[in-house]
Amino acid sequence: MENNTPIDNKSIGLRIRNEREKFKLSREELAELINLSDYYIGQLERGERQMSLTTMVNISKHLHISLDYLIFGHKTNRNEVVLENNGFYLKENLEINELLSLLNKCSDKELELFQKLLRTVLPYIT
Repeated sequence: MENNTPIDNKSIGLRIRNEREKFKLSREELAELINLSDYYIGQLERGERQMSLTTMVNISKHLHISLDYLIFGHKTNRNEVVLENNGFYLKENLEINELLSLLNKCSDKELELFQKLLRTVLPYIT
């Protein structure tokens, strides 16, 4: 990105909405988490407002995304996911590999339960 390129508030807003929806959070729920109004969250998601740095940091923390991704849309993959023997593992990340090993042992119903649990809990962990 060049130094004179303006910040694209519509793209930022779309990323906020997409990430919020991945957690199945309503605008009201996200607003409550970061002490803002749901109307303001809607304005941000539509690209109608530019937020403060503090608000950006709070949103990125609660949605578990980097500021680089929030502002510019750059995703960084620190690890490579590999499929081996009908299971997944991440190169160079033992903690994640242990979690993936446990998840590989779960039934579809158990995986769905864990997915719902993580979607519910993660936004509240900052």
